Amino acid sequence: MFEQVEVFYRPASVREAVRLLASGKGRARIVAGGTDLVVDADSTVRALIDITHSGLTYIRKQGGVCAIGAATTMAELQESRTILALGGGILARAAATCGSVQIRSVATVGGNLANGSPAADLVTPLLVLDAVVVVADAKGRRKLPIAEYLAARGTKGLRQSLLVEVIVPASKGRRCGWSFQKLGRTALDISVVNVAAGLQVDGAGRIQWARVALGAVAPMAIRAGATEENLRGRTLDAEAVAEAAEGVMREVSPITDVRASAAYRREMCRVLTRRALEECAEQAGCAL
Repeated sequence: MFEQVEVFYRPASVREAVRLLASGKGRARIVAGGTDLVVDADSTVRALIDITHSGLTYIRKQGGVCAIGAATTMAELQESRTILALGGGILARAAATCGSVQIRSVATVGGNLANGSPAADLVTPLLVLDAVVVVADAKGRRKLPIAEYLAARGTKGLRQSLLVEVIVPASKGRRCGWSFQKLGRTALDISVVNVAAGLQVDGAGRIQWARVALGAVAPMAIRAGATEENLRGRTLDAEAVAEAAEGVMREVSPITDVRASAAYRREMCRVLTRRALEECAEQAGCAL
C-alpha cells in the first residue's frame, strides 16, 4: 500500500491533524504505531498523518478520572502505576496481551479502538470500566460513551473525526473485583474470545452491580446486559456464577472463521465468563 502514498504529514497539534484529515477527502489516514494500517493494506490511501507529535501521549489522573491520550502505547499502559491501580489493573493486563513486545512498543490506545475490531484487546475492559472517548473534528471536541463510539465509528458523522482521548472513571467503593480473560490460538495472536468483568458486593455478599463484556463474538464488543441484570441483587456464589456463564451464551452471536467455529466461541464465552467472575469473587472477598 505504501507505494500509493503521496504525502506524509507530522502535525504538531490536534487542530492541525483534524484539518489535514478533512482536506484528505477520504484518502488520508491517521497513523501512530501503524500496526493496523499495515495489515489493512488500503490501496486508496494517498496521505498519512502521523499524530505522535500532536501532544496525545499521556496518562493523567484528574478530577476523579484517568485521561489517556490516544497516542499512548500499549507498553506505556502496561507499565503505568496509574493504570495498574485502575479497576484492579485489568486495562494493564489487557494491554500486556496485545501481540509481541515489539508490537506493544508502538501499538496505541487510539489505534486499538479506531480500528474497530471486535477482538480488540482494550475494548472489553474499557466497556466494563464505563469509559468514554473524546473525538475532535472541525467543530471542536465532544465526548461519547465507548459503545456509542464503536457503533458510529465508520459512519459519516465520525469519518472526519480524530479520537484524541479515553477517559476512565476512577474505581470507587470497597469489595470490588475485576478480571480480564483472553483466549487466542497463540500468546501473540488476536482473541478467539476475550471477556472482561467487574462487580461489587455488599457486606452480606450480595452483588450491587456487575458488568460483563465480551469480544470477538459479535460484530463489535458487547456488554452482556441481561446477564448483568440477572446478577444484580443476588448473593455471589457458585450457583450465580454458573448461571451467568450459561446466560452469556445466549447473548452472543459468534461467527465461524479461520480461528474458531461459532460453537467453540460460544462455549468459550461460558468458560471465560466463569473464570472472570470467579476471579472477581476472590478479589471481592467471597468464597465460592
